[in-house]
Parts: sequence; C-alpha cells; structure tokens
Amino acid sequence: MTKRQINWGILSTAQIGLEKVIPAIQKSKSSNVLGIASRSAARSARAANDLGIQKSYASYEALIADPDIDAIYNPLPNHMHVDWTLAATRAGKHVLCEKPVGLNARDAERLRECPKNVLVAEAFMVRYHPQWLRVREMVRSGELGEVRAIQAAFSYFNNDGKNIRNSPEAGGGAIMDIGCYPITAGRFLFEDEPLRVAALIDRDPQFKTDRMASVVADFGRGRQLSFIVSTQLCPYQTLNVFGTKARAEIMIPYNAPADEETALIVDRGESLDGSLAGCEMLPACDQYTEQAEKFAQAVLGRTALPYGIEDSIASMRVLDAVFASEEQNKWVNV
Repeated sequence: MTKRQINWGILSTAQIGLEKVIPAIQKSKSSNVLGIASRSAARSARAANDLGIQKSYASYEALIADPDIDAIYNPLPNHMHVDWTLAATRAGKHVLCEKPVGLNARDAERLRECPKNVLVAEAFMVRYHPQWLRVREMVRSGELGEVRAIQAAFSYFNNDGKNIRNSPEAGGGAIMDIGCYPITAGRFLFEDEPLRVAALIDRDPQFKTDRMASVVADFGRGRQLSFIVSTQLCPYQTLNVFGTKARAEIMIPYNAPADEETALIVDRGESLDGSLAGCEMLPACDQYTEQAEKFAQAVLGRTALPYGIEDSIASMRVLDAVFASEEQNKWVNV
C-alpha cells in the first residue's frame, strides 16, 4: 500500500514550533507529527504531552536516528541550521529548515553536500499563502500593468538582551530575521534575482545587531524593491506592489492570521487617499499547514518541491550583499 502520510520529527522545542508550526503540521492531511526532541528530556516530554505527540527524545541525535521519522522540521537558531540539516539528511531524513537557511551564502552552499535522494527546503511559509499567490497572478496577468516597484515594511520591538534575535553570533538582527521576507517578496513577484543592492543600516550600540535597515534592490529593467525592517520600532507590516495600471497591497503579508480572512487592496489610482480602492477578500488559511502539506506531498512523490537548496543559496547571496553594502558604503552586486 502506498504511504498516505509522512512522519515528522521536530528538532527542538523552539517557540515558533510549539506555538505555530507544529499545530499547523498536525492539520496537514499528509502529515503525522511523530516525535519531538530537546536537549532536555523533561522539556521534550512536556512538549510532546502538551501537543499530543507520541515520541519525545532527550537529544537531537536520537530523533534523527529514529527509523520511523521521515522528515525533520528544523527551527533551531540560525547558526545551527546548516549543521543539523546536514546531519538529518545524512541519516536519510528530508528537512524543512527555518529561514534564513544559514548565516551566509558560503554556509548555505554546504547544503549541496546533502544526499540527492532527500528533499531540503527553506520554510518561507508566505509563498504558500493564497494572498501571495493571488498577487503573483495579478503580476503575471498584467492586471496591474507593468510592475516596476515593490515596497515593503516589517517591524517589531524587541530590546531583550537575552533574546537570541539580539545575538549577532547566532545570526540575529533585523535583516536576517525579517529582512529576508521582503527579499523573498521581490524574488517571488518579479520572478527574478536582484542585480545589486544598497543598504543603510543602524546598529544597536549594545547588541551590535542591525536594529533598523533600509534597502534598495535593483532587479534590472527599471524594477526596484525597497524596504525598511526593524527590531526596535512599533509592530507593523505591509507589502505594496506598484504597476503602471494599479497597485496591490497585502495588508498582513508575513504573519497572516490562520483563522481569519485576509485582505488585498487593489487601487487603480482613482483617489489619492485610496478611498476608491477595491478590496479583495481571501478565505482563512494557515500558511504553515499549506507549507507542510506541499512538503509532505513532495516527499510522497506526488508533486515536485517548488523550492530547494539552490533557491536558498540565492536568497542568502542577497542578504550577503546587503551587509557588504553596509560595510563598503556603496552599491554591491549580488
């Protein structure tokens, strides 16, 4: 009998997994969350009990070695992504790894060493949400005219010195944590790679992480992505796509609520204040469930995996260029 579900193992009791991703995977019809690991047996057992997971492990190695596990979800800190993804794939496990996939492009390129018979994907869940797919459809169809500019903002406030997002050694900071989303938006909607980038970055004097960044990415042929991200501004997010005929705006582009409709604004410029713009509602969708389902379907051989290791390396090259622009104080080619 053909296998109908894959068994997932969760590598760590990271908050994003416990609160969002694990419950979402459990809603995927092609997925079964079989096990969860922590470096603390008590912590993994508690998480397993809370989430109704059958197995718990006192080490990451034990989970990876379990022959019943088909795929690993890796939400470890950024600096641990590549090592543990490599370890899991060498044990024959497919891996869905949290973003960003590594600390830089050279780090990410190590993933080319993964065995070719396993799948590896970066967990940009937004690419599976109907609102992103609908806007890309608008771009492709010409509904917005010729799309020349994408503008984005993403911010939250976190000045906790103990939070790993404020640790530069662990790959913290605004660009790595949330700047990768607008970059993904540009690559997803232009369906191309940027040629060069320029960045203006402000660093926290204590943490040394980038707490605010403004970035411009040149995609060639007059196409531009510009965005601001911050870990120390009031919470906000938006994604604006400007064409020669109309503008489309995703109201909650990155943290879309799983149980609420989402709104797309389509503005044809009939009023400068946007009061005559239209609103397109999309049904509630858990983007983490959609991501898990697409990954599971690919593991089961029913569909192709749309994004793999090379896509992740390309994304990391853009992030590298952003930091190089800060260091060199000029435009940097990607």
